[in-house]
Amino acid sequence: MASMFGKPRVSTEKPPQSPMAECNVAILGCRGAGKSALTVKFLTKRFISEYDPNLEDTYTSEELVDQQPVLLKVMDTADQDGPINCERYLHWANAFLVVYSIDDRRSFEGCSRYLDVLARHARGCQRQSPVLLLGNKLDMEQYRQVTKAEGTSLATKFGCLFYEVSACQDFAAVQHVFHQAVRELRREAERGPALRPLFIAEEQPCLAMATRHGLASCTINTLSTVNIKEIPSVAQAKLVTVKSSRAQSKRKAPTLTLLKGFKIF
Repeated sequence: MASMFGKPRVSTEKPPQSPMAECNVAILGCRGAGKSALTVKFLTKRFISEYDPNLEDTYTSEELVDQQPVLLKVMDTADQDGPINCERYLHWANAFLVVYSIDDRRSFEGCSRYLDVLARHARGCQRQSPVLLLGNKLDMEQYRQVTKAEGTSLATKFGCLFYEVSACQDFAAVQHVFHQAVRELRREAERGPALRPLFIAEEQPCLAMATRHGLASCTINTLSTVNIKEIPSVAQAKLVTVKSSRAQSKRKAPTLTLLKGFKIF
């Protein structure tokens, strides 16, 4: 009746919102490849000159990738001796960036070890996680030790995407790589979950069977699906809300973790 004598009432209740999609990205590579520099460049659009190479933590940022919001979590790893104790990120991340420096062949050779670990992990858990190979420090072209063709060849061998970027110069290229990891993860999700493999569990005795020669016992193999136990997520760093720049003013300010021990310029 109220609508007959005036404007209809508009409900002030907001429709329930679906939870924001999440993408966990682990940055892997040898020391000195520029993993932390890439992380800071993506989160703050700035380049760092000093940082603690032993610092490892996880940072979060609300991103808009192809007009779809996503909560992007980035683990900046700090492996001391290559991929040895790597269980902490293998079961946490669902996308990986493997980084080397184009002016350091040792870091490039180390990428093969990381890619091999990721390939064996994917075969073992029957889960395809996007992997991107990154040649960092493109601004050091004059000191290049690894050609672009070599990077492309290594990426082709392991079936992953390949990019060359500079954490020092180009923010757009760095952002594109992180957003591409999200896109690849979405494509994997659209393909549907892989069929969970069946395995033969321990044998269980069944009812005795009557035969001509008397009663004979037998066993039956039961089929069940693999249950993968997830390792608890890594400890989150202290979260600090950072106001977005003017270019980002049209969307919600990202929630980031300021990097402890980093000097920002």
